[in-house]
Amino acid sequence: MKLQKILSKFQKLHSHKIDDLSLERIRLLMSDLGNPQDKINCIQVCGTNGKGSTISFLRSILKEANYKCNVYTSPHVISINERFIYNDEMISDDDLADLLNEVHEINDGKPLTYFEALTAGFFLGCMKYQDNIVLAEFGLFGRGDAVNILKNNLANCITSISYDHIDWLPENDRTIERIIYEKTSSLLNSNIIVAKQSSKKITECIKKNISNNSANKIFHGEDYNFVLKENDFFFYEDQYGSLKIPKPNIKGDFQLENASTAIATLRTLRDLNIKDLHIIKGVKKAYNPARLEEIKEGKLKELVKNNILICDGTHNPGGAEVLNEYLESLNCDVHAIIGMMQTKNHEEYIQYFKNIKSVTTIDIPNTPGSIDGKKLKEKFYAVPNVQYKDNIEQAIKSISLNKNDVVIITGSLYLASEVLKIN
Repeated sequence: MKLQKILSKFQKLHSHKIDDLSLERIRLLMSDLGNPQDKINCIQVCGTNGKGSTISFLRSILKEANYKCNVYTSPHVISINERFIYNDEMISDDDLADLLNEVHEINDGKPLTYFEALTAGFFLGCMKYQDNIVLAEFGLFGRGDAVNILKNNLANCITSISYDHIDWLPENDRTIERIIYEKTSSLLNSNIIVAKQSSKKITECIKKNISNNSANKIFHGEDYNFVLKENDFFFYEDQYGSLKIPKPNIKGDFQLENASTAIATLRTLRDLNIKDLHIIKGVKKAYNPARLEEIKEGKLKELVKNNILICDGTHNPGGAEVLNEYLESLNCDVHAIIGMMQTKNHEEYIQYFKNIKSVTTIDIPNTPGSIDGKKLKEKFYAVPNVQYKDNIEQAIKSISLNKNDVVIITGSLYLASEVLKIN
């Protein structure tokens, strides 16, 4: 109750979740708070897809090397506390309420977005654990993101970049080049590690955009690489040598891109003294909720009986493309249940799913800004077997499952959150 009260106060400070991408409000507030963000050692992660997973691999490897981490990601899956990890532990309701109350008192009623308030609270909370490594995700567009207020950092990771959140761009400039500019033009000049991209064009555009940045630059395919091998192993190689690493527990071969980005980052930061064994153990143990997460027990699992049920937060075309590659590798019939937000590119998203047995659209419960499931069905007109059901349970029950069929619920992290809550 105490936590919900302070969160409600922040929601009333600004009439919109985000009205512009200015850093003026957050910088003024951080100054009043004593600029705690200037006193941390941070690895920042930007991009469109793979940010959360890359941070999970970074955190898991660092844990094996006996480093403690503070972690800031968004959105959360079940509880807002998930965004506030200190000393490798999720913050309690009471401690989070106290932290945000302090921010609220210092802000003293000045205009502030909800995300800016949470970001200020996170950085303020880091002061109790200044010796820890901070892992912080850039959301939306990095240039104007509230996390982008650091003067120094250890490294910047650029994960896979594709189309998303384009409704925040001018209608006449919704291009991949503009997205890359927004995400990479203000990176700090420490170390920049660029993950594998979906095309050479995107990689070259990133190179051009950061060409005047004096940072040490590390590119996939030039400075590091990975190759998938049989027997559940992959090989990683960079200037410091090669490693044979067990595949991570996080499903999907595309996760090797995120794992390799994390490895390249930590091996670049030589002062951390990350050993091969730390990497091997850390990659295997990494976990990221609602990313191809198999639900093995619970209320919804009981509805599919012996069939596999997967919960996944993929929500944009780039993510859909790699998700489809994973689903096709399963060599079985896949039934998709999909709910999405209004602002996503629904038609382009669905076109990547080439061989789905059936698609059921649903409403995302308790989620303002989501698209009505009936309207989503209309947008999926090109799908041969599409139906609408008004809730998750009815959607699962409506599917005629055969032995070895897989059910995946996807389209939004907000939907994934509701799935895990119901289950």
